[in-house]
Amino acid sequence: MTKEIKTEILINARPESVWAILTAFDQYPNWNPFIKSISGDQAVGTQLVVRIEPPEATGMTFKPKVLAFEANKEFRWIGHLLFSGLFDGEHKFELIDHGNGTTTFIQSEKFKGILVSLFAKQLDNNTRRGFMEMNVKLKALAERS
Repeated sequence: MTKEIKTEILINARPESVWAILTAFDQYPNWNPFIKSISGDQAVGTQLVVRIEPPEATGMTFKPKVLAFEANKEFRWIGHLLFSGLFDGEHKFELIDHGNGTTTFIQSEKFKGILVSLFAKQLDNNTRRGFMEMNVKLKALAERS
């Protein structure tokens, strides 16, 4: 089973400003309502420690591997529940530069594995809401800078 959640928001700030906020992991607890913390090296192939807390759902800490880290454009990782194939999530932050001082921020995740159907309702509700709440906070912070 596979499932994808995708959200986006237009931010009145340049990609560099949005990227600076996304990559300041130490500041996540101060502003991010969904991803409460990230630690680790910002480089392809490294492992992060990520804590998420979707609205009205149980939080979890996992250790994804960085798949892409391209400044001002894309940050992507893949995480697994226990082991690969059970419940895998490929999370992606993408920044689209409109060349006019605005950026579209796209946050998405592709879920695969035998347990995806068990979590489908929670993904559609709680996780999607977590994405949207984070997007709104990111927009506010970037537009204030």
